[in-house]
Amino acid sequence: MGILERFTDIIKANINDLLDKAEDPAKMIDQYLRDMTEDLAEVKRETANVMAEESRAKRMLEDNTREIEKYDGLARKALQAGNEGDARVFLAKKQQLGEKAASLQATYDAAHANAQKMRQMHDKLVGDIESLNARREMIKAKVAVARTQQKVNEYTSSADKAAGAMNAFERMEAKADAMLDRANAMADLNQPPRDEAAALEEKYQSAGASSAVDDELEKLKKEMGL
Repeated sequence: MGILERFTDIIKANINDLLDKAEDPAKMIDQYLRDMTEDLAEVKRETANVMAEESRAKRMLEDNTREIEKYDGLARKALQAGNEGDARVFLAKKQQLGEKAASLQATYDAAHANAQKMRQMHDKLVGDIESLNARREMIKAKVAVARTQQKVNEYTSSADKAAGAMNAFERMEAKADAMLDRANAMADLNQPPRDEAAALEEKYQSAGASSAVDDELEKLKKEMGL
């Protein structure tokens, strides 16, 4: 039957394998649940149809068996009544029904096998859906924690880079200080030697100017009678 071929992959489906291949397990499990729920609805309809076929085949086989038993009984009654010709007619009908029984039995066996396969697929889908529903929140929680951990790792990496940048700035600042110290030292070395005599001369000249001012101040005070 086409339905059996169409749903062979459902019977062989492995949830863990599908989740292992998923880049986003949380989204994958939701999508898989939606797909499985849709599959379950179709499998349920087809399973009911196949089971109905099985019941119909079984009923036809049982009806044929009862017919065989009926004509066997009629043939016996005809013989008991001394009607061998009637018995022959009943036995011929029984033989026809017996030949038909083989075909009906084969039909029922095939319908029964199909019904078992469909019921197996149906039960597996129901079990998988129940299992996924039970594990969905746990899986989503793990995914959320994993994403948070990834962000923490990224922030930690950024902090490490910032610390490295600070160290680099400190080294650059120390280098700048050293350059400034060398420049100041070079400036000092470029200054001409200090003339000690000139410095002393300036000292005594300043002292003389101050004494002249004092004398002028005393003279002014006398003139003003102060």
